[in-house]
Amino acid sequence: MSPYRSFSTSGCFRRFSHSAAGGDALSGEFQQKMAAAFQEAKAAGIRKAGDGRRDPLRYPPAVRTVYSERWETFSAPGKQRSARYASGQAAMDVVARQEIPEQDAFMAMVERASALTATAEVDKVVLSRLIDITTRDRVDSGVLLERLIAQNPASFNFHVPLSDGGVLLGASPELLLRKEGDSFSSLPLAGSARRQPDDVLDREAGNKLLASGKDRHEHELVTQAMKAVLAPRCRELSLPDSPQLITTPTLWHLATPIAGTAAAGENAMSLACLLHPTPALSGFPHQAATRLIRELEPFDRQLFGGIVGWCDDEGNGEWVVTIRCARLQQNTLRLFAGAGIVPASLPAGRVARNRRQTDHYAERVRLVLRGDDDCI
Repeated sequence: MSPYRSFSTSGCFRRFSHSAAGGDALSGEFQQKMAAAFQEAKAAGIRKAGDGRRDPLRYPPAVRTVYSERWETFSAPGKQRSARYASGQAAMDVVARQEIPEQDAFMAMVERASALTATAEVDKVVLSRLIDITTRDRVDSGVLLERLIAQNPASFNFHVPLSDGGVLLGASPELLLRKEGDSFSSLPLAGSARRQPDDVLDREAGNKLLASGKDRHEHELVTQAMKAVLAPRCRELSLPDSPQLITTPTLWHLATPIAGTAAAGENAMSLACLLHPTPALSGFPHQAATRLIRELEPFDRQLFGGIVGWCDDEGNGEWVVTIRCARLQQNTLRLFAGAGIVPASLPAGRVARNRRQTDHYAERVRLVLRGDDDCI
């Protein structure tokens, strides 16, 4: 679901997984396979979209694409509640929580990354932790999705069944790429601050974020990297010189709206592969940051920090970043929380901030599981 287009799909005409290496190259193998699959779908009388996801930071990264048999668009408000919205609360009681890695190990990771950002090797690196939340009984993913939608109506809400029987679902605030005709847009986020319950303090928190030299530097690394890769693939490209503030119910974000006119032949997937992952997800320069992430993080991010979305045979599509999301398997939800490290970051401060973030996410999930209307 998104402000642009909300839909559900059913049936599977074709499914394939392929390396996304070179996915931005219009004459490359991935783009050719995608075009062939669309042709097969057309021949079978299916003229809608393929939907899928791309995993982050893999070598090479993978795209998993499903060409659905049926596609139904709907009004977002109409999908925010159903009779089962408030059902099953007792079955969603949280009984356990585990963080990967634990606090001391994460502190060591941040100290190592912080030291390297002060050298010529890397300017920024994004480190992350996982949070496993176990409920007493199996969680109904449909109920959980409806609660996310009701509590995050302005977010990009998604529910993607996985091949192992699990589900990836979430409420992402970050648009990587939307393309309609030749026009495209993006809204990268980097730099955030917690919302405050008091209106005056809340506005002060936003203004402090907007004035933060550290956060603006971190944000500029993202926007300038995106500008550099997009410019050769566009007829027109525009973005403001300074970021603006946007809000979710819980956070202030620095955001820069990017808009442009794509060069002939570009499609939503080619541009999404070109952009992903941005420095907001890995760091800068990308290769050095990714090597450091692989060295320090004791887990594979898998779906977290990837992208999820759709594209059609006319090159249109929409892809969002898989943050503020969870992987659900029976009665276990796995969450992901990141921390951007730049030279001005203080290791103890970043660890404390990430700790507040993980505590906040876990509490938000607990309240979503309960069905509290004002929790997110």
